Amino acid sequence: MTEQIIHFFTVVPIWELLIIMFSKTIEVTIATLRVILINKGYRTFGTILSLFEIALWIIMASNVLSGLSEAPIKGIFYGIGFSLGVFLGSCVESRLALGKVLIETIVSKDNSDFMTSELRNKGYAVTTVEARGRDSEKTVLKIFANRKGKDEIIKLIHQKDGTAMIIANDITTLHGGYISPRKSSLIK
Repeated sequence: MTEQIIHFFTVVPIWELLIIMFSKTIEVTIATLRVILINKGYRTFGTILSLFEIALWIIMASNVLSGLSEAPIKGIFYGIGFSLGVFLGSCVESRLALGKVLIETIVSKDNSDFMTSELRNKGYAVTTVEARGRDSEKTVLKIFANRKGKDEIIKLIHQKDGTAMIIANDITTLHGGYISPRKSSLIK
């Protein structure tokens, strides 16, 4: 029994298993980015990534499948690489923060004019809507921005009004309206 366990883990050199895992991680990272980019409307980038993805997949899948019955450990490392790739791909996309976001925030009426001016001075497109909250007059600010600037906007809102309610949604379609030339670098 012990010999079978040792054979299971040593039938394939560790360097080959690490190459399988690393290659699968890279391939699935690319695949995850491709799916996210295509869903966000970046079809050209997604299509280019798919070429690299499928090339890696063909090489790795054929390597793993050709010796899977003799060395099932290859499949385990292939699976670990897949899981790492999904995680890494979502982390990379989060860091790139491609796309656009609509931030809606409900602020007190007293702070709204100052906050609107502050956001517009920083180059963000802001639309205001008067509203009534449970206890007071409110203003709803609708702010269109690149996802990369989302955290900066949320931080600014919280600094100016700690009780503000903030909702952020990714958007895929935008037609018309005003977009500051300084903030529209990723607009298609």
